[in-house]
Amino acid sequence: MSLKDNIITRYVKDSFQELEKVTWPTKNQAVKLTAIVFVFVLITAVFLAFADFAFNWIYTYILTLNV
Repeated sequence: MSLKDNIITRYVKDSFQELEKVTWPTKNQAVKLTAIVFVFVLITAVFLAFADFAFNWIYTYILTLNV
């Protein structure tokens, strides 16, 4: 059991050491990056909504053809 405890303890210590090496963004950088992600998601949502509308219209048009 002590070997398992030693492995877990070492893992936790190593994890905290790695977190100290991380360069965290400033508040200003975090706000800018969040805005960029939000705009990208909005553009993607509009594109997918348009594509969904277009494919639905095409599908409905094909089904209503009297062939």
